[in-house]
Amino acid sequence: MEKEKPRLARLTAILTALQSKTLVTATEIAEKHGVSIRTVYRDIRTLEQSGVPIVTEEGRGYSIMAGYKLPPVMFTEEEANALITAESLIAKNRDQSLINNHKSAITKIRAVMRNGQLEKSELLSERIQIRNNKSNERTSNYLTDLQGAITNYRLAKMEYRSLEGKQSNREIEPFAIFSTNENWILVAYCRKRRDFRAFRLDCIEKLTITSQQFVPHKITLQDYFDNCRENILNNP
Repeated sequence: MEKEKPRLARLTAILTALQSKTLVTATEIAEKHGVSIRTVYRDIRTLEQSGVPIVTEEGRGYSIMAGYKLPPVMFTEEEANALITAESLIAKNRDQSLINNHKSAITKIRAVMRNGQLEKSELLSERIQIRNNKSNERTSNYLTDLQGAITNYRLAKMEYRSLEGKQSNREIEPFAIFSTNENWILVAYCRKRRDFRAFRLDCIEKLTITSQQFVPHKITLQDYFDNCRENILNNP
């Protein structure tokens, strides 16, 4: 159960949930926002009084009257199917932060789908299964923070344990991220080694993104890969 949100944020989230599903129960809303069923009833009445056309199905839940959509964004059926497929793929990812943020984004996207598209997207979600990472293992929770550090040029500090079990403290300038063999890899300039290094996110034991900015690096990610390839060829 999530920590209770301020009422305005909760009302907005409830409205988004009502637009993103064909039916939402009071219990589902209460558990998600950490409030009582009575509070949910009051929130629903507040939304109705503000002009939101909510349909109450006794014993089942709530829905939005057909045709009520904000904002007026439309997707083709192929685009909607691509989004649902991506949702299934990301749900099997090993980084929890990516899963959480993508799930939140998909909820907002579903909120602006037409009723027919929403029904089809829910059907497709039930008929897609990704067999990778069958145990739903989560090995990191740092991807979102590192993405922000990359785009805002923020210095990071981390406690890192290599696959060989060697522990070290690093001060790094996050540069890029790539995925291989279901593992996320961070490319960063390591101030300790004075060179670019690759770090597996599942080997990071603690990460702190600081407010200190660093000077952006001039090379591209392809330059980095080319340099790595050249080093391997020159040092067989």
